Order: sequence, then C-alpha cells, then structure tokens
Amino acid sequence: MDVTGVLNQVFVGLSRTVILFIVSSGLSLILGVLRIPNVAHGSLYMIGAFMAFTLSKLFGGGDMGFWMALIGAPLAVALISLVAERGIFQYLYEREHLMLILLTFAFSLVFGDLVKIVWGGEYKSVPVPYMFQGFIPLIGGLPFPLYNLFLLVCGPIIAILLWLLVNKTKIGKIARAAAVDMEMVGAVGINVSWVFASVFVIGCLLAGLGGVLVAPTVSVTLGMDHTLIIEAFLIVIMGGLGNIWGALLGALIFGLSQSLGILIWPQFGIIFPYLAVVIVLIFRPTGLLKATW
Repeated sequence: MDVTGVLNQVFVGLSRTVILFIVSSGLSLILGVLRIPNVAHGSLYMIGAFMAFTLSKLFGGGDMGFWMALIGAPLAVALISLVAERGIFQYLYEREHLMLILLTFAFSLVFGDLVKIVWGGEYKSVPVPYMFQGFIPLIGGLPFPLYNLFLLVCGPIIAILLWLLVNKTKIGKIARAAAVDMEMVGAVGINVSWVFASVFVIGCLLAGLGGVLVAPTVSVTLGMDHTLIIEAFLIVIMGGLGNIWGALLGALIFGLSQSLGILIWPQFGIIFPYLAVVIVLIFRPTGLLKATW
C-alpha cells in the first residue's frame, strides 16, 4: 500500500461518489419536499442506463451518441416520472409512508419487467466517447481514466446547479415553503400540485442522469438498480433526510470508504461503506446534517 496506490483509490472512490450523489440527491429532493420514499428511484436509474445504450447506438456511438444519450435519456426518464406522478402519485401525497413505500416498490417491479420486455435480459454496454478515451498520469505516473476525470468535473457542477435551483429560483423557494406548510402555500394561490410534480420530475431526472453517466463504466443489466437503491437510501439517511448537502457528504463517505476498503481488505471491502453508515448513525442518529423531516 503506497501513496500512489492510495491516491488512485481515492480518485476512483470520488468517481463513484459522483454517481452516488447524483442519484441520492434526486431521492433526497423527493423525500425532503414530497415526503415520498421512492423505492422506484433505482429503477429509473436503470432505465436511464438502458436508454443511454439505445440512444448511443441510434446515433452511431462515439461522441455524438454519448451526448445525445446524456440529453435524451434523462428527459425520457423525466417524462416517465411525470406520467406516473400525474396519473397516480398526486392523489396519494397525504397517505401513510408505508403505503407509499409499497406503491413505489410495485412501480419498481413494473419498471423492471418493462425493461426486460424492451431490452431483454442480456448485458448491454455503452462505449466511452472518443474524447474521453485514454488516461492522464497522476502523481507517480499512475494512469487515471479521462472519463473518470469527466465525472469528477460533473459532480461539483451538478451540486452547484442543484443548490441554485433549490435556494435561488422561484420554484425552489416555493417547493421549500410547500414542504413546511403546503396549505399556506396553496392559500396564496400557488398550484402546489404542479410544484410537487416539478420536484418529483427533477428528482427522477437526476436518477436517469446518474444511469447515463455510469453506463460507460459498468455493464448495463437487469438488477443494477437493486444495489444502487439500497446505497442511495443509506446515503440519504446518513446525510440527513431531505438535505441535499447531506446527500453529498454521505455519498463522499460511502464512496471513499468503499474504494479504500477494497485496498485495505480486498476480500471484505464491501462491508466498509456499510460499517461507515453504522458508525455515523450511532453517533448521529438523525444524520450528519439537519434533516428536513
């Protein structure tokens, strides 16, 4: 275990952190405003990855295919979520959380079957765009993939844009107010239903975006949503329910502990991020940052 090896694992962990944060931030946004524990969030992430495969192939792969997938796949996921929200979810916001969990779990099963019908059960792969193929040398000359560097750039940009959306835009301020007192916001003439729909769609769009960004780094396959949704919920709980910056901090801890754990104890590296969650919740049962619940 030398310095260059540790540094490489840190950068790998940060790349994983970006994906975890993007997906978890969407889940945290929905939890914070709509109070919906969206179990189907992972399925939307999976649909985003499969849509990335289709769009990349449709536009010939390469750079054009990747950028079209990066734009089109999250929008397709957003459209699916809008249909689901307007068709069903908008009538159930006042129901108990257990019912919402069961409903979103049912949606995850439906989405899983739809993915199998449309794309089949075979593994899919999305090529890394030409402009991000290759490596750059880190300290000590250790090669680091250019695509992972692209992910490291995307993470802070998305975090800043999300913060601006929530804190500096009209819809973000209304959404935060509606999360505190929905009746009062509705009393001043604001259509709270469409505000909630917008928040739900944005949160699901982030799930689709995470699926697109991860697609060139993994095999796109059925079941890729299962592990991700567990990790996303743990990150949201660890960071503080509904807290976007908490999601970022939780993703950072989860991603780095996973990456460094593999370096420290390869056979049992998978337990380190879950151990980190346990330790955090022992000392901070409500999460690292203030929860909105």
